[in-house]
Amino acid sequence: MTHNYSFKSMVKKYVNSSVVLIVCAILALIFANSPLKDEFFSFWNQEVCLSIGEFNLFSHNGHPMTLIQVINDFLMAIFFLSVGLEIKREILVGELSSAKKAMLPIIGACGGMLIPVLFFWLTCPNNPDMMRGVAIPMATDIAFSLGVLSIFDKRVPIGLKIFLAALAVADDLGGIIVIALFYSSTIDLNYLMLAGACVALLIIGNNRKIMSKNFYLVTGLVLWYFMLNSGIHSTIAGVIVAFCVPGSLRKGATRYIERIKENINTFNEVHTVGKHNTAILTNEEIHKLKSIESAADKLISPLQEFEDSLHNIIGYFIIPLFAFANVGIDLSAMNIGSIFSGIGLSVIIGLVAGKFIGVFSFSWIAIKLGVVQLPQGADWKSFASVCMLCGIGLTVSIFIADLSYAALGSGVSLLSEAKLGILCGSLLSAIIGCLLLNRFLPKEA
Repeated sequence: MTHNYSFKSMVKKYVNSSVVLIVCAILALIFANSPLKDEFFSFWNQEVCLSIGEFNLFSHNGHPMTLIQVINDFLMAIFFLSVGLEIKREILVGELSSAKKAMLPIIGACGGMLIPVLFFWLTCPNNPDMMRGVAIPMATDIAFSLGVLSIFDKRVPIGLKIFLAALAVADDLGGIIVIALFYSSTIDLNYLMLAGACVALLIIGNNRKIMSKNFYLVTGLVLWYFMLNSGIHSTIAGVIVAFCVPGSLRKGATRYIERIKENINTFNEVHTVGKHNTAILTNEEIHKLKSIESAADKLISPLQEFEDSLHNIIGYFIIPLFAFANVGIDLSAMNIGSIFSGIGLSVIIGLVAGKFIGVFSFSWIAIKLGVVQLPQGADWKSFASVCMLCGIGLTVSIFIADLSYAALGSGVSLLSEAKLGILCGSLLSAIIGCLLLNRFLPKEA
């Protein structure tokens, strides 16, 4: 019951934030095609400084970062910190915590990464610059996909909801690996060694069960700066920090639960006076309340405390801001017909056809071989309908597109085509998935 409640809370969190994400994406498109578009695009290219003396935290290779770079390299590192915490929690106690639970979503995620890459490679023009974006259709946006699935509420079996959420988490892990391996630049060994020292310090902190969030935040911030200038993509720093944050308690839960019970059982009835029911506590009662509060705080591991404190910042600020800064496409500066050719078409095919075929076919083979079973309460038609939603790849797909094309001399047009393909492919996957779900899900809850 507790685990099911935790999962429902996670779904609710993503559903609410997906609405904000969609609104910001629409606003970005409106501004990018309005009379204010020049001001809109130039705003993101302003330089940002956070300086102490001559040292600027937001500097890369000695040059100040622009606002769009701060969003994509710094704020998205915080996003990947949250993703890393979620992945670690799912591995420890969630849907990836055992081979039986994890097998189907992991197999589906593997197909959902490999086949879209293959489709992109087969359909994209043979141009080295264009082929840099081969990983764009790999990602599934967990917030958007769960948001669409929530439209059908209780008609959707809980097994299908868990499958989609776990697959998206596994998908994120694959995306992180791809970013680390293929989207790094020339390596600076000095900064890399300094980053390595920070990682070693984080590992020591984890082994010694240092519970202070400030320790991991400060060390993580230093690690981020060193990785930014080392040539390895800086967002990976967030994932490293996440996997070093302790997921267990220093002295176990029993000690703190017993302290809470002991203090509650000896607590006297609180006396109130006046029309506002002002509580009158003795010094001893105040001490017991503080002891209960302290024990309750210690029952929450740093991993869960971090994840809980970050989810509003991520869902209602960082991801909407990322969408507002990156989704804007000047449609007047490009040929809309480009979605029927080149990168735009390859991304659409990868998301709509590649993700569906990859997730469904790999899962079908594994189920037919008896390795895994269909999610509880699902049949093949409803399962296929959910597989269609895996083609919604908004946030991480746009992030990878930016890594692929933003630095190129011809990057503006290629990046715009890729973004248009992501938007169209994600929208098509959502619409087709909704139509299929409406037809094949039970009509009654």
